[in-house]
Amino acid sequence: MLATMALSVSPGPDNIYVLMQSLVNGKKYGLATTAGLISGCLVHTSLLAFGVSLIIRESEALFMGIKVLGAIYLFYLAFKVFRSSGSLNLSEGVAPKKGLWQLFKQGFIMNVLNPKVTIFFLAFFPGFLFSEEISTMVQFYVLGLLFMFISFIIFSMIAFLSGSISVYFKENSAAGIYLKWLQIIVFVGIAVYILVSDN
Repeated sequence: MLATMALSVSPGPDNIYVLMQSLVNGKKYGLATTAGLISGCLVHTSLLAFGVSLIIRESEALFMGIKVLGAIYLFYLAFKVFRSSGSLNLSEGVAPKKGLWQLFKQGFIMNVLNPKVTIFFLAFFPGFLFSEEISTMVQFYVLGLLFMFISFIIFSMIAFLSGSISVYFKENSAAGIYLKWLQIIVFVGIAVYILVSDN
């Protein structure tokens, strides 16, 4: 839950898009976007649950390879964030007016068709398997639903507090740098956790 909260708060294309829809068009439009984005996560969770569960049954060595590659991917994401400027673009011209259903569909499609989400889930979830007795498929769904629940709460808070958040970032240019380093710490921390976990 803590890892998901940190990831949801860290600035990325999804939560910035929710922020801009809320800021320009209103909070309910941000919530519609949030609902679509979070719903898309269920597709990635299902792919992970069925695919990786099969791999675990077939080969523990292959599963360890997935974990190592996942950790490397997270280190790579941390490096990309490190190389970025840390500035946030909150230009109001990036959120054209759309209907609630349109925004839900767009959020869903944006999430489902983004291969980076599947890769991230593959890197993120295996290190958090929590039981020897419970089916790995069930565990992946528990982790996926927990990820969706926490992310929905955080993204909804971004929608409701969009005005205050925008003002804060415009008045505090250093905030983007702090969030940049938060991302780096989170990515590196999760990567290390995945490498040292017993699952």
